[in-house]
Amino acid sequence: MPGLSPIKILGNLKFLAAGLKLPSKGAASGSDVWAEKYFKDRDKAEMTAAPQLIPPWFMPRKPGYVPHQKSCDKVGKDFKDFHDAMIDAVSFSHNLWKLQAKFDGLHVMAVSAIGAPGCLKGPALESNIKNAPQCAAFTGNMAKHRDAVAKGVSGCFKKWQDKVMVPGLPWYPAFAAFPGPMAPPMPNIPMPLIMCPSAMMAEIVSPSSMTSAMDDALDGSIKDKDPDKHFHALHDAIATVLSIAFLIWLPSQMISLVLGKGPIPTFAPPFVPVGPVMGGDNIAMPGHLMA
Repeated sequence: MPGLSPIKILGNLKFLAAGLKLPSKGAASGSDVWAEKYFKDRDKAEMTAAPQLIPPWFMPRKPGYVPHQKSCDKVGKDFKDFHDAMIDAVSFSHNLWKLQAKFDGLHVMAVSAIGAPGCLKGPALESNIKNAPQCAAFTGNMAKHRDAVAKGVSGCFKKWQDKVMVPGLPWYPAFAAFPGPMAPPMPNIPMPLIMCPSAMMAEIVSPSSMTSAMDDALDGSIKDKDPDKHFHALHDAIATVLSIAFLIWLPSQMISLVLGKGPIPTFAPPFVPVGPVMGGDNIAMPGHLMA
C-alpha cells in the first residue's frame, strides 16, 4: 500500500485564493511612483504582461505591468518549488515512519484486540523531513521555513499518533475457541487504520491545526519582515494538501501482521478441549503498517 497521495494542485489554488499581490503593501504604499499617472505614461508594451506561471501564485499590484508581473512569476515560482519540495519531504518521512510503526501493549481477549491510547508507536517525522533529499540542502531563510514546516507537521502527527487506540476489534477469530493451552503468534485480520480512532484526529485532517503549528514554529524575525503574511498563506497551502492526503491515507492504509498470542486458562482436556484466549498480548515488531 503506497503512502500519502498528495494533490499538489490544491495547494496552488489555496495560495491563489489568498489574493496576495506583489509588490507588497510595504513596498508600494506611500510612493508616488505607483500613481495612476505613472502607468498612463508607460509604453503600451510595458502594460500587456501575462502570467507565465499557471496557476499564478501572486497577482501584480498593477495588472499587466511587466515589472510587477515578472516579480509575481519569479517569486511565485520560488514559493511553488518550496511548497512542492516540502510536500515531497513529508511524504518521504511518512514512508520511513510506516516501515517502523508498530502496535505495542495490546490486550487480546478471545477474538478482540484492545489497545489503550498511545499503543501506536513510531519515530517523529521532524528529523526525516529536514533530512529528506528534496530539502536537506536548503540554507538561510529557506532552511528556517523548512524547519517550521517540519516541526509543525511532526507535532500534529505526533498528537494524532499518541491518541490512537484499538477499540476491541475482532482481529483474532481463531482465538474464540483454540484447541490448546497456549495460542501461538497469529497475524490479525487486516483492517483499515481508520478503524483505530484517535481523539486528536483533527490535528492531521484539519488544515487550520497544521497551519497554526507551522506559523508558531517559524522564526519570529521572518514573520516580522512579512507584513502581508505570505508565510501564513504558504503554510495554509501546504497544510491543505497534507490534511487531504492524510484523510485519504487513513481508510486506505491496512493494519496487518500484528501477531497476537496468549494462554487459554479454561483448556482442560478431555473435558474442555477448546477455549478462548484470555489475557493475551501481541509481539511489538515494526511492519504493522508497511503493507
